[in-house]
Amino acid sequence: MSLKNMLMDDLKIAMKEKDKLRKSVITMLRSAIKQIEVDERVELDDAAVIDIIAKQIKQKKNAIEEFRNGGRQDLVDTTEAEIDLLMGYLPEQLSTEAILEIVKEAVSKTGATSMKDMGKVMGIVTNATKGRADSKTVADMVKKALS
Repeated sequence: MSLKNMLMDDLKIAMKEKDKLRKSVITMLRSAIKQIEVDERVELDDAAVIDIIAKQIKQKKNAIEEFRNGGRQDLVDTTEAEIDLLMGYLPEQLSTEAILEIVKEAVSKTGATSMKDMGKVMGIVTNATKGRADSKTVADMVKKALS
């Protein structure tokens, strides 16, 4: 079953169960998917949907910082719940050890020795961890490995 079909089924369930938060998150996600499909005149596959979900999570994590700075704990709690729901649609996340292993492999494969080589390493690591690891975490690990 494709992710888009799963989202539609989950939306129906959320509506039947009157789960406002889940309904809101899925509706927002389906809207983002539809927007890209209409703008680019394409039918998105699961990989593209995963990219959209990861982007939504990243935006929400950034928003949490702003809400904390503004003293809005209610919005922090709601946004964290939204992130938890979105994470359920991503593939199983990689452990720190697994990401480190991928970074080490990429560094040895590219022969990287300094921060100048970060782009080459990140290209390999990003493809290997797509949708299964936070890009900021990955970038931090690559920086650490190259410094």
